[in-house]
Amino acid sequence: MSTSDPRPAIAVLCSGGGSNLQALIDRTATGELPARIAWVLSNNGGAGALERARTAGIPAYHVSGKTEGSPEAAEARLISLIREHGIRVLVLAGYMKALPTSVIRELPGRVVNIHPALLPAFGGRGMYGHHVHEAVLARGAQWTGVTIHLLSEAYDEGPILRQRVVAVRPGDTPESLGARVLVVEHDTLWREIRSLLERT
Repeated sequence: MSTSDPRPAIAVLCSGGGSNLQALIDRTATGELPARIAWVLSNNGGAGALERARTAGIPAYHVSGKTEGSPEAAEARLISLIREHGIRVLVLAGYMKALPTSVIRELPGRVVNIHPALLPAFGGRGMYGHHVHEAVLARGAQWTGVTIHLLSEAYDEGPILRQRVVAVRPGDTPESLGARVLVVEHDTLWREIRSLLERT
């Protein structure tokens, strides 16, 4: 996309297939999310999210300690990209790596994460993707959902922007539950990014 685009710049970090990224790409295309995705970055060179970005004409970067030579160099590259493109909001959409404190401090109150459960329940290290849905079912919970929150220096503990509830159904599997939660994720993340952009 052209840097002359007047819409505020956001960037998206992903580690996997990028279905939430695709939802954001689609909403920016319709204008419902009045922003432009300046770039997409993954710590995983094989992430489907990178291909989704390239297909949409969005710059896609594989940045990790391996590609840059050290974790510190990867951290510096990420901060450089944020500054170079004037990123207003950084979105973690299935990013499976802890974000360095320096990056969170670079964009105070403007780093958004999505979590497939109702935090603080089923949060913390190791609680991502299907692991979350397995834990919800193993505990016999009646409800789960989606949490959109600002990232803080404490893992999965930043201020919550919005939560939406998804009922657990009899006979649910991690896959069936996860699929319903994902639908809600796709409909919620872009709305909270839009609201945050309106406030900042």
